[in-house]
Amino acid sequence: MSPLVVEAPPRPRRANGHVPPPLPPTGGDDDPDFTPRRPRLDNVRLAMLFFLSAEVMFFAGLVSAFLVLRNAAPVWPPPFQPRLPVAVTGFNTAVLLASSVAVAAAMRARRGGDGAALTRRLGLAATLGAVFLVIQGYEWVRLVEFGLTVGSGAYGATFYTLIGTHAAHVLGALVWLTVTLALAARGRFLDGRTGPLRACAIYWHFVVLLWPVLYVAVYLA
Repeated sequence: MSPLVVEAPPRPRRANGHVPPPLPPTGGDDDPDFTPRRPRLDNVRLAMLFFLSAEVMFFAGLVSAFLVLRNAAPVWPPPFQPRLPVAVTGFNTAVLLASSVAVAAAMRARRGGDGAALTRRLGLAATLGAVFLVIQGYEWVRLVEFGLTVGSGAYGATFYTLIGTHAAHVLGALVWLTVTLALAARGRFLDGRTGPLRACAIYWHFVVLLWPVLYVAVYLA
């Protein structure tokens, strides 16, 4: 029976009389110095960034069309057309901004692990968003009664197109927020899986912060 022969590991070859340095660590799981880097933008933020970029371009086009039509008109608003409710809409703007503050407070409650506060603050934000839509709808009914309709020339068409598009976005965000509120009430988002909650919060802040721009451009300027 022949003895077991163990071959020695090959020695590194010399190059010009020098031993080559050891290979750098590969960064794999077997490397004790390997620490995975967390990306600066996770998938949720990256997806919302692309989506909101498209939304900004969409509303920029609507606002640009409104300003072009307004600057082309000899008188704006046209004669015998009702004036927009500046004071009531200003109060409504404060209501919508308060809903964004409530969403930010809800996110702080989640980071603190307070599920009850998370649910209450999301509920407050949803309530304020609903109040905003109710007040806006009531003002639209009054404007229609006073004669401002979509068929009232460029003044009525641009007003209802621009402001109505934003209202549709608020309605969609409110539905999303309501679903998120229902999930939070069941104890979701406290285990670290907060992607849907963060995406909802980002979109809500977007529709809220967009409104003051429209308010100044349409009601005040």
